[in-house]
Amino acid sequence: MRQSGAGVVEFARKSRLVYKHDERHYVSRTGWLRAAVLGANDGIISVSSLVVGVAAAAVDSREIMIAGLAGLVAGAMSMAAGEYVSVSSQSDLEKADLAREQRELIETPEAELQELTDLYIDRGLRADLAQTVAQQLTAHDALGTHAREELGISEITTAQPLQAALASGAAFSCGAFFPLLWAMVLPANIFAPVSSALSLVLLGILGAIAARAGGASALKPALRVMFWGAAAMGFTALIGSFFGTVVG
Repeated sequence: MRQSGAGVVEFARKSRLVYKHDERHYVSRTGWLRAAVLGANDGIISVSSLVVGVAAAAVDSREIMIAGLAGLVAGAMSMAAGEYVSVSSQSDLEKADLAREQRELIETPEAELQELTDLYIDRGLRADLAQTVAQQLTAHDALGTHAREELGISEITTAQPLQAALASGAAFSCGAFFPLLWAMVLPANIFAPVSSALSLVLLGILGAIAARAGGASALKPALRVMFWGAAAMGFTALIGSFFGTVVG
């Protein structure tokens, strides 16, 4: 029995709903997530270490606040500028590679088609099928195909300098805010140990959240960032205590 045209359309619509391929991928977050996590971690560790080191030198709360605020401003600008320059360099390399690939597609199209065919053969396709796939993808979008398959460049992983700079600078400022807050509310005689403990807890939470946002398990990243934060604060406290004793 043949279905009516409307019935076929309805069946196709339901089939698409049943077989809809719904997966969550996190690679599109790579650019801003890496910069944001790095910025927030650096903000907490750098400014916490700075204020703990200054506090260990036996100075008053006002000097701790000034040091922390200077660390926040300088660190945020440094992180933003560093990310922008670094990711801009990556972007320049990507653009240069794409320009070179575009030139090769114009000057030696047969060699580029064979190169693409060989890539698909190496990945497991039969030679005839690999050639067919390479021809069809070249006809559809030659540069985009070679960018993905040969250079590993795609839209979701393309370097974005401004996005990385803003994410890193803003995240650093947010992370650095908490050590400054603790410097304002904690008494000077307990500031160093309590501030260090609170910073480590915050680092662990941040590490866990960043790991979950990237689709990974939370425990190992949290412990890793807490370890390095404790090491940084411990060294700066020792240095501050040493120089505070010598100067005193």
